[in-house]
Amino acid sequence: MPDFLDEVKVHVKAGDGGDGVVSFRREKFIPFGGPDGGHGGRGGDVLLVADRGLNTFTTFQRNAHYKAEPGGAGAGRNRHGKDAPDLNLRVPLGTLLRDPDSGELLADLREEGQTFLAARGGRGGRGNSAFTKPTNQAPRIAEHGAPGEERWLLLQLKLIADVGLVGMPNAGKSTLLSVISNARPKIADYPFTTLAPNLGVVALDDETSFIVADIPGLIEGAHEGQGLGDKFLRHVERTRLLVHLLDGASAHPLKDFKTINAELAAFDPALARKPQIVVLNKMDLPSARKIWPRVKHSMEEKHIPVMAISAATNKGVRELVQQIAQTIATLPVEPEAELPVIRPDLPEDVFTVERAHDGWRVRGKRVERLTAMTYWNEPESVERLQRILSKMGVFEALRAAGIKEGDPVHIGDGELEWTE
Repeated sequence: MPDFLDEVKVHVKAGDGGDGVVSFRREKFIPFGGPDGGHGGRGGDVLLVADRGLNTFTTFQRNAHYKAEPGGAGAGRNRHGKDAPDLNLRVPLGTLLRDPDSGELLADLREEGQTFLAARGGRGGRGNSAFTKPTNQAPRIAEHGAPGEERWLLLQLKLIADVGLVGMPNAGKSTLLSVISNARPKIADYPFTTLAPNLGVVALDDETSFIVADIPGLIEGAHEGQGLGDKFLRHVERTRLLVHLLDGASAHPLKDFKTINAELAAFDPALARKPQIVVLNKMDLPSARKIWPRVKHSMEEKHIPVMAISAATNKGVRELVQQIAQTIATLPVEPEAELPVIRPDLPEDVFTVERAHDGWRVRGKRVERLTAMTYWNEPESVERLQRILSKMGVFEALRAAGIKEGDPVHIGDGELEWTE
C-alpha cells in the first residue's frame, strides 16, 4: 500500500502563448504582398480536478512542479498556432487549496469533477497581419505569446465521510470497518496497525448507505504530536457523527473515553461537540462483559447513546449499523466553518514605480505582460511599447519619482534606458 500523504506543496505553471510572427506575402507575380503573419495559439491552463477514485496525494510525491504546454507559434500565410491542451491534475475529494504564504483558503473541492483554475494559460501573440493600418500598410510588429500564470499551492486533504471511527489504538476500529463495509484495512493485534485513514462504504439497502472513516488510533497528547493522531485529526472535522469505540480489553475504558474526547477538544472544540455513539467492543471477552454495566451506566448518565458489540464475532454489529443510519438521518449537513477567500483582481493598468539597486523597477500586470510580449529586435515593436507605456502614465510616474538621463528601467525581464 502506498504511503498516505495528506499535505503537499506544488508549483504550477500554465503554458505560455505561442508567438505571432512578422511575415509578408511573397508569391510569383506578387512581389510586394501585404503582411500575412499568423497569430500564436493559447497556452494550456492548469486545472485541479476532484476525483472520487483518489484518497491520497502520493501522485505528487516525486514531482512538485507541473507545467502545461505552450501554444503553437504562428506562421506565414496567416497560419495560426494551435491552442495547447489544458493540464488536468487529479486530486481526492475533500482537497483544500491554500495560498502557502498567507494560508488563505482558495478552493474546497468536495464534489466529483469539481475543478479549480490554478493557473491560466497565456494568450497567443498576434502576427503582423493584426497591426495593418492605413498609415502603416507593412508593419514589422508582432507579439510574443503572453506568459502563462504560475504559482505555488498548498494542498491539504480533509477526507469526506459521514461517520468517523475514533478510539484508542487497538480498540478494534479496523476490524469493525472491515465487517460493516467494503474496506479491507490492515488488521493485527497491536497498536498503530492503521497508519492511514481508511474509508469504507456501508450499504444497508439500495437506498441507504453512508461512508465511514477509520481514523488511526489517538493517544493522550495526540494534538501535540504524540502517536499518530495529530496527523489525522482534521479528517474527523467533516464527519457528522462519531462512533467512539472503547476497547473491552482495556483496564480503564472510561478513562480512555475521557482521554480521546479531551484530545478532540484540544485539536478543535467543534469536534468534541459532534454527536457520538459510544460502543464497547470485544464483548466476546470476559473482561468486556464484566465492565459493560459500568460503561452503560456512565454513558446513560451523560445521555450518550451506548451499545455493546463484538466486531470479531459480529455480535451486535447489525444493530449498530442500523443505529448509525437512523442517527445520520436526523443530523443536518453542517456548513463549512471556513469559506474560500475571493479577492477581486486589481485593474490590469495599475502599476507601481520604485527605486532599485540597479535602476528603476516598474511592476504591474499589464506593463509586465506588454514587455514580455514585445519583440525587442524589431524597432517598430519597441516604439509601440513605448507609446503604450506613455499613454498608461508610466513615463510621467518615472519623472515624478526623479528618474535621470541614462537610468535603466526594468519591467519584468525587459530593460529600457531612459532618454528624454
